[in-house]
Amino acid sequence: MAHTSEGPEAGPERGRWSAFRETPFWPATVLVLILAAAAGLFAGSYTYSMANPTPRLIPTAVVGSYEKAGGRAYLRGLEKALDTSVKVHPYRTRAAAHEAIEQQEVFAVFELRDDGRSALLDVSGASGASVAELLSKTAPAVGRKLGVQVTVRDVNPLQEGDPRGLAIFYISLAAVIIGFVGAIQLSVHARTLTPVERILFTAAYALLGGFAIAATVDWLLGALDLPFVQSWLILALTMFVSGMVFTMFNTMFGRWAMLPTWGLMVIIGNPSSGGAVSWPLLPSPLGTIGRWLPPGGSVNAQHTAVYFQGHQHAFPFLVLGGWALLSCTVFWVWRHRHPGGRDKDPTGAEDG
Repeated sequence: MAHTSEGPEAGPERGRWSAFRETPFWPATVLVLILAAAAGLFAGSYTYSMANPTPRLIPTAVVGSYEKAGGRAYLRGLEKALDTSVKVHPYRTRAAAHEAIEQQEVFAVFELRDDGRSALLDVSGASGASVAELLSKTAPAVGRKLGVQVTVRDVNPLQEGDPRGLAIFYISLAAVIIGFVGAIQLSVHARTLTPVERILFTAAYALLGGFAIAATVDWLLGALDLPFVQSWLILALTMFVSGMVFTMFNTMFGRWAMLPTWGLMVIIGNPSSGGAVSWPLLPSPLGTIGRWLPPGGSVNAQHTAVYFQGHQHAFPFLVLGGWALLSCTVFWVWRHRHPGGRDKDPTGAEDG
């Protein structure tokens, strides 16, 4: 009897649910929930990494009387004031310490003189504006408390058109976002492209888009004096990687590809790139993860190209190249799953 009484109620209920899922209201409802969650994650990720940057570990070069009692006391006082660890790298000469700045191994140089009674602090605004500002304010204040005369100077300042050091972050962000937006538009408006054609057109808009970004920022606005060809190619590689990451996820997840793309590139990648907040001030996991993601690779390569010419590192290019290779390989191997492409040949042969 219980089965008979529940049947008439359960049947219509299941019928209404099935009918609802056949209407356009079902995907619209899912999208409303997804967009709300994405908005919260977007705001949360940027707030977590940027709203209150706190130093965790600041690599610093020291020369001079840093082993004397006064020098050790000053460095301990600085760590206490910053509530962080100042990772000390001793150098025999100022020239060697400044070379470490150029290699982006340290963020500042302390030269402790007169058995630690005076100090010269050389910061590098180009290495990280937020770190340089923090040290420039804290170091003299600690010196006054301990009776140490501290002189601060910026030996590698930011360019005049970029006083906060954010322009590189903005141009890299533009390359990332336009990169995957371009791939989305290709999937909608050029759906029948073959795999080879899709890769080539992604490379084409990346080259033109990278040129447009560099030309606008350098030639039109004069915000940054770019090493033009190098910066253009870094932006183009960034756009290509971003576009192919979406294409890879489109192959794997179909119409839901935007979710992992947005999560990887925007929610995690951009806040952890070190472009807006220097990596010593980022929460530790983000500072580590960000260097291995495309936005971090792009910011690092561009930052070195603009401010540390002649000291470019291979690592950011290996990161970008690795993501390009991974995304193109996944797309090519499983290209039959991609929602685009032309109809298969009746004999069974595939296009592209």
